Amino acid sequence: MSEMNKTFRIFTGLTISLASFFSCKTKNPTVKVLETSVHAPFEMPAVKYPDFSDCEEFSILDFGAVMGDKDMTGRAIAQAIQAANGAGCGKVIVPKGEWLTTKIHFKSNVNLHLQQGATLIFSEDPQDYLPAVHTTWEGMECYNYSPLIFAYTCENIAITGKGELRAKMDVWHTWFGRPDAHMNSLKRLYTLASEYSPLEERNMVNDSSNLRPQFIQFNRCRNVLLEGVSIVNSPFWVIHPYLSEHVTIRDVKVSAHGHNNDGVDPEMSQNILIENCVFDQGDDAIAVKAGRNQDAWRLDTPSKNIVVRNCLVKNGHQLLAIGSELSGGVENVFMDSCVIESGSKLFNLVFIKTNERRGGYVKNIYVSNIQAGNTRHGVLGIETDVLYQWRNLVPTYERKLTPISSIHLSNISAGEVEYLTRIIAQAEQPVEAVNFSNVVVKKVRSEAHIHEHVQSFDMN
Repeated sequence: MSEMNKTFRIFTGLTISLASFFSCKTKNPTVKVLETSVHAPFEMPAVKYPDFSDCEEFSILDFGAVMGDKDMTGRAIAQAIQAANGAGCGKVIVPKGEWLTTKIHFKSNVNLHLQQGATLIFSEDPQDYLPAVHTTWEGMECYNYSPLIFAYTCENIAITGKGELRAKMDVWHTWFGRPDAHMNSLKRLYTLASEYSPLEERNMVNDSSNLRPQFIQFNRCRNVLLEGVSIVNSPFWVIHPYLSEHVTIRDVKVSAHGHNNDGVDPEMSQNILIENCVFDQGDDAIAVKAGRNQDAWRLDTPSKNIVVRNCLVKNGHQLLAIGSELSGGVENVFMDSCVIESGSKLFNLVFIKTNERRGGYVKNIYVSNIQAGNTRHGVLGIETDVLYQWRNLVPTYERKLTPISSIHLSNISAGEVEYLTRIIAQAEQPVEAVNFSNVVVKKVRSEAHIHEHVQSFDMN
């Protein structure tokens, strides 16, 4: 399983390989596994994805789904998933109509397929996402409310079709704030993670934590396909591949303008293809992450071999963000042939952020053939002292700086920008080897290059 098949320490003190987490395989599966060959400026494996064309269909209607009844529909989807898994493989069909539902938990060898005109509307009641599951919050592992769609240790799974996934936001909107009780819960989780405390002690479900769940999380999964669907609204990050490999996200439309509504957050995941998607975000379009601090050092798995191509961004903060949760390391990221819609005013096209607590590394980042309008800030930003509210909230337990090198931007066109590059690093850990080739903007409003501690910057 390449680098993903390594051992790591589990909280109980046992040692186990990641391969053993793929525990929901079924007997005699008939899912075909296909491959997409992907061009990249580094050695990029073909990305595997499941094909369910030979699998039986299981309509949720046959399991008692009722429009407007979230509990009956939620049970029907769960039973259809169980039946598809038990048959060796299957397609769970959601027919045309609006279907209010509770959480969806995947099993291996299952394709959730939304027919055209079908909408799954996810309840806003936090109680519908209990019991708590083994998930994450901003790079730290914990028990928390289940993601709205959750796949844990599964392989050969897919969400496809021309339908829509929509989150009701009535309650989640009220959780966007950061009252004292919420901040105290964040401090508690940060401290527990920093002290390598057992996962069982990190239950973040209570009356005041308000740690919002991701919309879709593929947690420790393999051979994943997300294709064709539209996703509207999200309590938190929208699509979150975590400790997963071989993930294809294709022809997906995302529209989510709430707090922390990144489009896709690959985290400690490898062999990822994101193509032909549309992102209309309240935060970053693509945010590559690799865990936070001690948790990521323990898991020791980089985000690696990630290709994003032919995507349209209508709004958001960054086109491509890396970090600040990057403690496992990020390498081999290629973004190509993407367009930022005029008037979107992203902050930066590329933004790499870290701080003295993260460690990890960033290298081999390639961004090419990008068309953009005006940006609020610039083309490339790199900052190595980004701590936001954490600066005074919690202490630095272990100081580890982040080596950043081999950053390549080419064939970029943009409108007005504040700067071309703003790179602020430490004297003891300069940023190395940044290359600009054929980067053209209409106007620079301030200084073209604002640099502190940069070695080998080339522009041609």
